[in-house]
Amino acid sequence: MKIAIAQLDYHVGNFELNTSKIIESIKKAKSEQADLVLFAELAICGYPPRDFLEFNDFISLCDQAINEIASHCIGIAAIVGGPHVNPSAKGKDLFNAAYFLKDGTIAKVIHKTLLPNYDVFDEYRYFEPNRVFECIELNGSKIALTICEDLWNVSGKWNGIAGQARNDGKSLYIDNPMDHLILEKPDIAVNIAASPFSYTHDEARTKVLQKNASTYNIPFFYVNHTGAQTELIFDGCSTVVNPEGNVWKMAPFKEDLQYFELDNIKKGIDSQVYDKNNKYELIYNALVIGISDYFNKLGFKKAVLGMSGGIDSAVVLALAVKALGKENVLPVLLPSPYSSEGSKLHSLEMIKNLGTDHQIIPIEKGMLAYDEMLSKVFEGKAADLTEENIQARIRGGILMAMTNKLNLILLNTSNKSEIAVGYSTLYGDSIGAISVLGDVYKTEVYALATYINSVQGNCIPLSIIQKAPSAELRPGQKDADSLPPYDILDPILFQYIELRQGPKEIIAQGYDPTLVYRICKLVNMSEYKRFQAPPILRVSDKSFGFGRRLPIVAKYLG
Repeated sequence: MKIAIAQLDYHVGNFELNTSKIIESIKKAKSEQADLVLFAELAICGYPPRDFLEFNDFISLCDQAINEIASHCIGIAAIVGGPHVNPSAKGKDLFNAAYFLKDGTIAKVIHKTLLPNYDVFDEYRYFEPNRVFECIELNGSKIALTICEDLWNVSGKWNGIAGQARNDGKSLYIDNPMDHLILEKPDIAVNIAASPFSYTHDEARTKVLQKNASTYNIPFFYVNHTGAQTELIFDGCSTVVNPEGNVWKMAPFKEDLQYFELDNIKKGIDSQVYDKNNKYELIYNALVIGISDYFNKLGFKKAVLGMSGGIDSAVVLALAVKALGKENVLPVLLPSPYSSEGSKLHSLEMIKNLGTDHQIIPIEKGMLAYDEMLSKVFEGKAADLTEENIQARIRGGILMAMTNKLNLILLNTSNKSEIAVGYSTLYGDSIGAISVLGDVYKTEVYALATYINSVQGNCIPLSIIQKAPSAELRPGQKDADSLPPYDILDPILFQYIELRQGPKEIIAQGYDPTLVYRICKLVNMSEYKRFQAPPILRVSDKSFGFGRRLPIVAKYLG
């Protein structure tokens, strides 16, 4: 059997585009004499469709698309992900389904069993879990067909006993769908997925696939989305593994159509040596496609960003130029009387390196105007953080005015460390349509800058990389005046945010108790700011935003 894997970049709700891509891949696979072509989870509508699934018209368009695709499956079979209406009056209205298409029709529909409701996933909101287990058949071979999460509960060597079901009185949970499907003695297993990127996830995913193949002693074919849907980025990395642990992996962050002969897979012919990619290479490619898809899928073309002379805006500028082209990125310098001459010169040097246009708009007149307007209200009060925030908001107002007048989209340049502890100004440097570095800690931003220079011709001047971090909102200001050094701050933030370790657990690792409680309190007290922040391109296992939902009005310090 010859199996094709179509790794595609879908667009949520763009049925015309998604359908045409799927049909085109089916035609190409058929021309190469493939027997079966695989497409990702919810490929019909794109992932995640979220509350669009509550629109009857949206589901009707999904049904129309799947029937049109089925009509092209003559002489070739396909497996395509999409929502499927639950015919029962019980439970949710929909199943998350895999459609098996052949002979011009829908031959069978397989439903997803394990519905994730953690981190960025919320599938129990929309879907009913599967309770029926059956393989599909093609050309005399049985295929165990599962959907994404259905593979992630494998725990050890299968012992021939079907997985245990447990009932909590509300929903039926199945420990492992493959324990049921293996009873039908399938020849291969297929898993269609919508598995978002993080810089550690592909390694974990490959290990899960290898464990499944070894446990059930059959080859596994896995297909994933590529591209980005607002904050979620998909790396692709569609994979085939056999029981011996041989791996065939498709390239990350690229659309592709690859063919696999089942006999060669079983024998391990031309298998690859699996090697995880460089962390910052992965983050770089993820952020580039995150920016690119955000603009392309929303029909935007040109970006604007504030250029401060610091490392964050420099990295965002480089990423934006790579994603959109130098002609579509406008950096804007907004110096105040406190901005160093070096910041301006270093920014201009980088702008020259990348060949972009730019604007310089000093904000001193705006600062004086605010001072005059507020003089009576602030009479007798010394200058403090208020005046610093006004500078950030003047800059934000200017940039937003430019987006309106010049039809631009503003890129946010704040990093994860600043967002975590509230070291940003609401309606100032926190504004933007999409946050590029909001899931990248400050120490990681420096490492990312080094990687960018290795692939973009040293576009970021060394003077920017070596400069001490500063918001430059008052004379001689440095980030270290208000925050611990980032090489101390970031590991504590990682423990608290990514690993969900409480203050006592972090202190037990040898960190200063006073510092730990101060940092954790800053994180908690800044939730109201993050609630108003732009969506953040997700590159870690725990990003701010939809995947980390905490109360704003709360008191917790462990």
